[in-house]
Amino acid sequence: MLVAAAVCPHPPLIVPELAGAAAAELDGLRAACAAAVESLLAVPHDELVVVGGGQTTRVYGGQAAGSLRPWGVEVKAGAGEPVLPLSLTIGRWLLRRDPDGFQEVAFDAPPGDCLDLGASLVRGPRVALLVLADGSACLTEKAPGYLDPAAQPYQEGLVRALAEADAAALAALDPAEAERLWTGGRAALQVLAGAADQPLTGTVLADTAPYGVGYVVATWT
Repeated sequence: MLVAAAVCPHPPLIVPELAGAAAAELDGLRAACAAAVESLLAVPHDELVVVGGGQTTRVYGGQAAGSLRPWGVEVKAGAGEPVLPLSLTIGRWLLRRDPDGFQEVAFDAPPGDCLDLGASLVRGPRVALLVLADGSACLTEKAPGYLDPAAQPYQEGLVRALAEADAAALAALDPAEAERLWTGGRAALQVLAGAADQPLTGTVLADTAPYGVGYVVATWT
């Protein structure tokens, strides 16, 4: 049973050592992520799983580590040889502790597979999920995917679904549209949708797009 979830973005620049002089621009986002994680950990749970997108779908043990060395800084999250993709590395960095496991989901995983995966993660009595998911990267002309007029209403729909803990809306996300709008978190959000096996209350702690990428922080409790 899913008892709580936190949704955070996973831009490398959220780590101050990587952001450098621009670190202050993301202070509010970091604070929101910290608050979301704190809220998540405050809910009594038996298992904590970190979910994030990557090149494939696979499971890592709770002591798995990640590194931001590919992004130019020697920042490591966790002990051991770094094996986690960026999303889970940022999740491990935000969590500041070992979870019970990490679940990578392929960015292009079909919705049905994501929903089934989410359902499989909450077979335990009390499961909490930390979900790493970026929104559309087409919100401004300087965004990685440039400006797409459809991106803003799409992003607003994501925010609304998270604010209302609307699993059905997340489950209905179209992979082709998500890809066109550079929505990196589509698969991870659909894993969350599949895990939502009871009504929860959503709260949005941050909704920003400092680099033309939609970054939303939310909790479901």
